[in-house]
Amino acid sequence: MRTIRRDGEHELEIKRSRFICALARVSDEEAAREFIARRRKEHWNAGHNCTAYVLGDDGGVQRSSDDGEPAGTAGVPMLEVLRHRAMTDTVAVVTRYFGGVKLGAGGLIRAYGNAVSTAIDALGVLERRRLLVVDVHTDYVIGGRLESDLRDSRFHVRDVAYEDRVRVEVALPEEDLSDFEVRLAELTGGKADLEVRGTTVVDVEP
Repeated sequence: MRTIRRDGEHELEIKRSRFICALARVSDEEAAREFIARRRKEHWNAGHNCTAYVLGDDGGVQRSSDDGEPAGTAGVPMLEVLRHRAMTDTVAVVTRYFGGVKLGAGGLIRAYGNAVSTAIDALGVLERRRLLVVDVHTDYVIGGRLESDLRDSRFHVRDVAYEDRVRVEVALPEEDLSDFEVRLAELTGGKADLEVRGTTVVDVEP
């Protein structure tokens, strides 16, 4: 799955109608509804504020609204773009200011879909990956060097704590765990313990 790199908006003009697509990253339906409400309040005088959002690690929560446009011509094509682009935890609001020229059902479907697609392109995307979280424990003698070596590697250091022993929290793809264990043994001469604590979701460049 993917999500947008940053919140923002992008505008298209199609046959004198303005289509302003605002995108935001959200973590739940309440946040999505709050964003939609803010956009509708901000653009209270627009003809339509159509919406779509996808939420969840697997994109399982999906909602859309045509907001007065002919059924299936706005919210659904917006949602289809989010789904086709594998976006999640993303809400889209397309505000339309009517320019006096009717677009017809096909024209509306293309316009609302294009508004979301071009906004995603303008704002950028990040890939959402589920990684293992592991704790590496070692002594103070090699702890500092281990932290430095891991930060210079392809593995993601999330946290370092100097407790009874040095604890380095690392996130990595599950398929890299065996390679990481070998690498850890080489760096520490076998003087480090590894504990898999669970998983986390991180956003990375595609």
